[in-house]
Amino acid sequence: MSVPTDLGYTAEHEWVLVEDGIATVGVTAYAADALGDVVFVDLPEPGTRVTSGEPCGEVESTKSVSDVYSPVNGEITEVNAALESTPETINQAPYGDGWLFRARVDEEPTDLLSAQEYEQMTKDEE
Repeated sequence: MSVPTDLGYTAEHEWVLVEDGIATVGVTAYAADALGDVVFVDLPEPGTRVTSGEPCGEVESTKSVSDVYSPVNGEITEVNAALESTPETINQAPYGDGWLFRARVDEEPTDLLSAQEYEQMTKDEE
């Protein structure tokens, strides 16, 4: 499974891309595959404060319900409204149209895994 090298990753299988103080967050392809078919997404409302490492939403699949953890401290500015009607986009394009939310970050996250570190972590989990 290809892991984009321009993103940061968490041990909870979220990815993050910070550009101009705004973090775009999604779940990794590894997580999307492990979840199975995603059927529902519950995301935080814009304006909600999120804390790095804390749950801020849920992804429900045919197999389970999993928490979404924020990889950043900040304020939600946007959620991917398209996921309300097409949550399966997370399975189809986890690093593209399947993104979950955007947040204005308080500071750049410093504890993210690199693509190489994330790949090694997922290999160790198998």
